[in-house]
Amino acid sequence: PWRQKGSGRARHGSIRSPLWRGGGIAHGPRGPTSYYYMLPMKVRVLGLKVALTVKLMQDDLHIVDSLEIPTADPQYLLDLARYRHWGCSVLIVDVNEMPENIETAAADLKTINLIPALGLNVHSMLKHETLVLTLDTVTFLEKKLLWHDTRYSPLYPFSMPYSDFP
Repeated sequence: PWRQKGSGRARHGSIRSPLWRGGGIAHGPRGPTSYYYMLPMKVRVLGLKVALTVKLMQDDLHIVDSLEIPTADPQYLLDLARYRHWGCSVLIVDVNEMPENIETAAADLKTINLIPALGLNVHSMLKHETLVLTLDTVTFLEKKLLWHDTRYSPLYPFSMPYSDFP
């Protein structure tokens, strides 16, 4: 900004120095900031319960005995969804291993998705119009969700570093 000698002022190389107003930042950010955080387990469980209740009250929750279908044709699955009035997008949830016929039938379809019960989340439930659960899934979810209501202790001691389990 000025000569180094003769003015009686301090030596400065640039007005972009961190010492100057409007200049650079000495130890600025080094990369993209992550705003990721985990909700507490009780809040996540409550979200699942509320989403299940909303699906039930809107008549968009359907329970089936099993996911066995006679053929692996995707058109059969679409016709089944239309016949049972499941709407345009369906999320099918099962605890056990998915039958091979329904996996191959749903693989090419964009409107019907399969998900295991452990991967069930609020976003997927609200993204799809209809939720189809098997009887085993209902008992599994009931057991897991009610267990979280009745537990008094944390999932593990507070002396350990705190992070939630999925």
